[in-house]
Amino acid sequence: MMKKVLMLCSLLLVFTLMIPLSAKAQTIKIGLITPLTGDVKTFGESIKNGFELAISEANAKGGVLGKKIVTIIADDKNDPTEASNAAIKLISQDRVKLMVGSATSKCTIPIADICQSNKVVFISPSATNPKVTVADGKRKTFVFRACFIDPFQGSVMARFAAKTLKKKTAAVLYDVGNDYTKGLAEFFRDAFKKDGGEIKVFESYSKDDVDFSALLTKVAAAKPDVLFLPDYYNKVGLIAKQAREKGIKSVFLGGDGWDSSDLVKIAGKAVDGGFFSNHYSPEDPRPEVRNFIKKYRSKYGATPDALATLGYDATRILLSGIERAKSDDPVAVSQALAQTKNLQVVSGKISYDKEGNPIKSAAVVEIVNGQQKFKTTVSP
Repeated sequence: MMKKVLMLCSLLLVFTLMIPLSAKAQTIKIGLITPLTGDVKTFGESIKNGFELAISEANAKGGVLGKKIVTIIADDKNDPTEASNAAIKLISQDRVKLMVGSATSKCTIPIADICQSNKVVFISPSATNPKVTVADGKRKTFVFRACFIDPFQGSVMARFAAKTLKKKTAAVLYDVGNDYTKGLAEFFRDAFKKDGGEIKVFESYSKDDVDFSALLTKVAAAKPDVLFLPDYYNKVGLIAKQAREKGIKSVFLGGDGWDSSDLVKIAGKAVDGGFFSNHYSPEDPRPEVRNFIKKYRSKYGATPDALATLGYDATRILLSGIERAKSDDPVAVSQALAQTKNLQVVSGKISYDKEGNPIKSAAVVEIVNGQQKFKTTVSP
């Protein structure tokens, strides 16, 4: 009797072990880390929407390599520690070896380091700091992104201020503890000076600051032609509103962190007449843009912002890498991604440079009566 029981248990154990192995063979697992709560949750929600749209489209066509895509989504709350913990869990517990994320550079950089150490392919939709793909001059070979980087973005807005708007003086305010805002501020400063402009104020604040009176008093006294605010929409909205209340008449400029409908809700008319660099414009007439907007509106009932577009593009780029590698093996996928040339996605044609950064154009968007209006395109 005992022999039969042991034999039955052995058969059950083998059967149990075979089920996940069989299921695993029929699926490809992809993780997403993005801020679904916290101070930039609209970024995370948009990225998640774009990610899920791309995955649902792929699965509707049979998945990738004939396998259904299974997703695991984690919330980093726009906190680097939360982001690191999420990455470790996805890799060690969920056995994820292909990943998309996150929204901001401060969270994406530690995730990228963890993925590189564990040979997990990782592509960020929107983290623009150069440190995402390179650390201490060394390329992170498993890490890529769908967006342009801060040196390009900062120089685009400096060139736009000096050459298009014909402005001569500028002030810059940035978050000293945020790699994204600090990097943009420095790149803008250097490029604006190179174009013959003068930086009259270059000051920092902390993440939790809500009263910018002291800094804005300096800006008001300097009377700069432009005020560059390279932060996320929530902080930009507060600063812009307080700046106008102080009588500052400078043209406000910024980066892609402005791209949220909540910016105007926070700042009101204060940001009217401002300009920011972005990864795409919904007014772009290209068929890829028109088709994407139609699909996104059908699914979510809204016009996609740049974060949704980049979430969609990053996922499609990753799926393209898997298809070209003919495998979900991270080494093969990373090698296929590195060889990407002229891949057409919504935000443009993607070709990767030697540091895993896409060579692509930037859009400059103007805020007119609370609405985003396409102004111009700036190429690399």
